[in-house]
Amino acid sequence: MFRTKRSGLVRRLWRSRAPVEGDGEADRGTHGSGGCCMGKTTKVAKSNAGSEAELKALTHSILKKIKEKQLEVLLQAVESKGGARSPCLLLPSKVDAKVGQQSYSLPMLLYKVFRWPDLRHSSELKRLSCCESYGKINPELVCCNPHHMSRLCELESPPPPYSRYPMDYLKLPDSPDSGPSSSDTGETTYSAPVGLSDSLALQESGERAHWCVVAYWEEKTRVGRLYSVQEPSLDIFYDLPQGNGFCLGQLCSDNKSQLVQMVRAKIGYGIQLTREPDGVWVYNRSCYPIFIKSATLDNPDSRTLLVHKVFPGFSIKAFDYDKAGTLQRPNDHEFTQQPRTGFTVQISFVKGWGQCYTRQFISSCPCWLEVIFNMR
Repeated sequence: MFRTKRSGLVRRLWRSRAPVEGDGEADRGTHGSGGCCMGKTTKVAKSNAGSEAELKALTHSILKKIKEKQLEVLLQAVESKGGARSPCLLLPSKVDAKVGQQSYSLPMLLYKVFRWPDLRHSSELKRLSCCESYGKINPELVCCNPHHMSRLCELESPPPPYSRYPMDYLKLPDSPDSGPSSSDTGETTYSAPVGLSDSLALQESGERAHWCVVAYWEEKTRVGRLYSVQEPSLDIFYDLPQGNGFCLGQLCSDNKSQLVQMVRAKIGYGIQLTREPDGVWVYNRSCYPIFIKSATLDNPDSRTLLVHKVFPGFSIKAFDYDKAGTLQRPNDHEFTQQPRTGFTVQISFVKGWGQCYTRQFISSCPCWLEVIFNMR
């Protein structure tokens, strides 16, 4: 009996489904289930043989009705875990599928099978801005590409306020010139002269308007030049297939610390920083958690800001424009040596800091980012 190309694609897709607890891969912290903030997690137990067989039969029957070209698109997205650029997978949104007593729309079923087995409702999801269905309400055809979606990070209630962190000393790279130059990633950026804050130097550079600049740090030392961001979306990564953006792997670092080198290698696909109408969103594309500290994520009356843990595949609104306008003080970061004219957000890869961790200061984290917003 000859096997068709469609059947082969369907079998490869089923083998690439998202693991559940008990499959061996689900506990690695990769692109499986998880939760957000202060270590909150949600696990899904491995289904019994009956429901697994039912889910397999249903998934196979649905995938076999999809065109071969669309199956190839889905397979590319799933096998690369979102690393390769894949187009939208436009399918009817009204088709329902039933597993046991639960009914799911076609997009929800594909999201559960290939990304998040613990997914319960579409309200837990956020569509990425790269998707054709972004911002559209109830279209007849909706994108079902699982890697055009992210899980929303739900913030927990903050604990009682803690005392403010003391100032921490950081080193900037030696850069006496403030003129434009071509960075290691091919973008035109600026290096702040001594005595000026980096954000002020960029604002006085005369270049076309940027909405933020990004600095990459390894412990207390900044690596490379500032990266000026004009486009609405920016990928920040170490190793990303077809990557286009701020490649940390191309920066020259003299840090010989084994921990720094280990964390640097774990950055992988990194994060996606996106400017949207309601604020700036961060999507964790890597296989490990990231940690974020921002003035607009917490109660404005708290004495210090919390550090929020964001698991792989989750998105968080790292900067809220409306909240920013009501805050009297833009930042509460322990390392700030000079007055900032705008808001900044700190993001650490893999390792957290603050009252819940052994590292009290972000400058103790191996690899981290400072995002400086241009509020003009």
